[in-house]
Amino acid sequence: VQLQACGGGLVQAGGSLRLSCAASGNIFSMISMGWYRQAPGKERELVATAARDGSITYADSVKGRFSISRDTAKNTVYLQMNNLKPEDTARYYCKLTKSRVTYYWGQGTQVTVSS
Repeated sequence: VQLQACGGGLVQAGGSLRLSCAASGNIFSMISMGWYRQAPGKERELVATAARDGSITYADSVKGRFSISRDTAKNTVYLQMNNLKPEDTARYYCKLTKSRVTYYWGQGTQVTVSS
């Protein structure tokens, strides 16, 4: 499984960015795709996930500002990020999950929000 993420960048507070992550390879039996982020000196944390059954989960810190969506035909997941805040600055990682013990990470894309 390969995950190619893109869309990060530098934006001012209040701005927007859209991340995308395209999956390829043996993604059969994938149960969810999602986004996590890791800021310097902090642990990686969940941002949003979209499950195959249609269920969606957001971190409390991004609810109402971020929106995750999937294009199943393209095996791609998107993260629309609006009203960005400096505390959203982090490296954002795409994750594809097949089971509790089988999952894959993308290489990450940097998001920097200036105040």
